[in-house]
Amino acid sequence: MINAANMLILFGQGAPADLADFCYTIDNKQVSGSISVGGQLVIDQMAYDITAVGAVVEKNLAQLGHITISFDGSTASSLPGTLHVKGKGLPQVRQGSLVQIFA
Repeated sequence: MINAANMLILFGQGAPADLADFCYTIDNKQVSGSISVGGQLVIDQMAYDITAVGAVVEKNLAQLGHITISFDGSTASSLPGTLHVKGKGLPQVRQGSLVQIFA
């Protein structure tokens, strides 16, 4: 979690070594369905409304397990691989945390 920027970077197994220290490694083998505005991101029972979806979020998540989650509530995507959400507080991501996206 990059607290100063209110961002969380997810990466599947095999993240590049220079990024590994800044990423939360996920198992992206069960990725299916679409991600859209109005859906929810849930991290360990903390729910966040999806406000914007970058153009390559679905593709990057399915192929690489890699997206950036921005907790800024923006309704316009800043970068193609960024998922924007809004909610109360920032998650305390740790080993074993469950990250889910619901349509």
